[in-house]
Amino acid sequence: MTGTTLTWQLLRDLKPAEFEDAGDKWHEVSSRSDSDRIRVDRLMTAKLRETQESQSAGAALGRLQRLSRNYQYLHTECGLVRTTLNGLAADLAVPQRQLKQALDEAAELKFTVHEDGSVSYPAAPAETLIGKNEAPGGKVSGRLPLDRPGLGDGGHTPLKPLNPNAEKAQEIADRIGQAVRSAAEIDRRYAGTLDKLKAAKGLDVTAATLKDVAQDTAGVRDTAGTHLGREIPMDKSPAERKAWWDSLPEEQRREYLDIAPDLIGGVDGIPAVVRDEANRTYLPMLIGDLAKHDDGDSQTKLDALRLIQDKLSKPSDPPMFLLGIGDEGNGRAIVSYGNPDVSKNVSAYVPGLGTKLDDEFADETMKRAQDTAIGARKVDPSSAAIIWLGYDAPQHVDVATTGDAERGAPAYNQFMAGLEATNSNKDPHLTAIGHSYGSLTVGTAARQSGGIPGVDDVVLLGSPGIGVDKAEDLGVGKNHVFVGAADNDLVTKAPMVGEAFDWRDDDNYFGKDPASEAFGARRFKVDDGPPFIGISLPGGLELGLMDAHSQYFDPDLDLESAENIARIVGGKPEEITKEERR
Repeated sequence: MTGTTLTWQLLRDLKPAEFEDAGDKWHEVSSRSDSDRIRVDRLMTAKLRETQESQSAGAALGRLQRLSRNYQYLHTECGLVRTTLNGLAADLAVPQRQLKQALDEAAELKFTVHEDGSVSYPAAPAETLIGKNEAPGGKVSGRLPLDRPGLGDGGHTPLKPLNPNAEKAQEIADRIGQAVRSAAEIDRRYAGTLDKLKAAKGLDVTAATLKDVAQDTAGVRDTAGTHLGREIPMDKSPAERKAWWDSLPEEQRREYLDIAPDLIGGVDGIPAVVRDEANRTYLPMLIGDLAKHDDGDSQTKLDALRLIQDKLSKPSDPPMFLLGIGDEGNGRAIVSYGNPDVSKNVSAYVPGLGTKLDDEFADETMKRAQDTAIGARKVDPSSAAIIWLGYDAPQHVDVATTGDAERGAPAYNQFMAGLEATNSNKDPHLTAIGHSYGSLTVGTAARQSGGIPGVDDVVLLGSPGIGVDKAEDLGVGKNHVFVGAADNDLVTKAPMVGEAFDWRDDDNYFGKDPASEAFGARRFKVDDGPPFIGISLPGGLELGLMDAHSQYFDPDLDLESAENIARIVGGKPEEITKEERR
């Protein structure tokens, strides 16, 4: 439509399917280019490299690599055109539908819509009016939003016309005008994006060309991203989202992964391999965005993301899967060690007080999940362990209330429902692990309607209480609730708010001590840990070092605890070493 003044007649007669058909043709070129690139790389370049070492062979390799880059460029750019055309078709369908609804109403009321979009209406019969005098017909034109009553006239409401048809005709004319203006804006926006998808002269794909590809991708993302985002059924369950993803043709899945990885990487119900690819694609974009800011919070997250990116670039055992990443709140990161979709045993660990996306998280907290995965694989090789930083944990003791746990619990349950939906095993064994304040988040999730989806066992470590007084209240049966509590971990003995400290009291900060006899869980052995070291500071303050609170996962510091956690996660809880309850 570019270059032509858009009228309501053009919008009415528009065939969005023609844009989609054109997009399919571009997709054919994109797919063919990708196939040609693969053929060049695998059948020609690889064979030449293996069999020839001469100078002429080196020159030939250079030309083949250049050809491969050209095919890759064609594949990407043609794919971008296809995505843009599909987005244009979907976005134009909205104002076209609004226009047709207005035209149908006008026809039903026997109004006349003129070429310029104005609307004529008939006279109103005398018997329909209070004064019994016929009200004449007329003609109205659509108004801009600011010209309408209540917006541009100081809020004054004018007297209604004598002919009731006049008010309805005005409304229809306004809707026609709005639909045309909306379509024109969509056309202008997409035309600008398509105009930039032009190849430079020449046959060589240079660094500048690749930079242009990145800019083109970002441009298409800004223009067509809304179209892609509308398609994701976020109001559905994770199982329904999985069914939606599985139903998409391969080329549409590639659109999401190439153009809008941030939209798909955090969607519960999408397979882990897909989320991992999407988040690895999105990670450098996120790093680039944060690098533009110079505030402390952005720098902290930036440093952590670079550390995570470095870990992802190296081989790891078990292999890493990046299931979520983001800079909202205190930062988001969900990392699995091992593929959670094919593993029989999967755990998801929720960290606690003070956890945020920083260097400590990337260097130390993530390692807890890795240690758990390594240990569980010794029990059953089909095991994976996840660290789930999908919520804002409180950062200081003095602000630790149940609020963060209550906000995090629904997100955790959605994530667990996603694991259950995407796991390929007939009856996967899922374990929820909460450490410190994270145990309260797990406990809060368990108390929601239906409990934690798919979970068989719950592990509570260094817990200050979880908001319930009995293990059976967690919905998995008390024999499937396990507790690790070091004697020198004062967090597990923290008194309830407003109460004096008492070693004999089994009421903790957030409820009954999970390690207590009254709670009724299965307590397993852990090392006592180093004793609390208090350092007096000016003003009567005391700084404490509580290493006993942080070593449950570490086989170098507490082998018995780490092995007990691994036995539970690996599906053999009967092999834990038991500890007496308090």
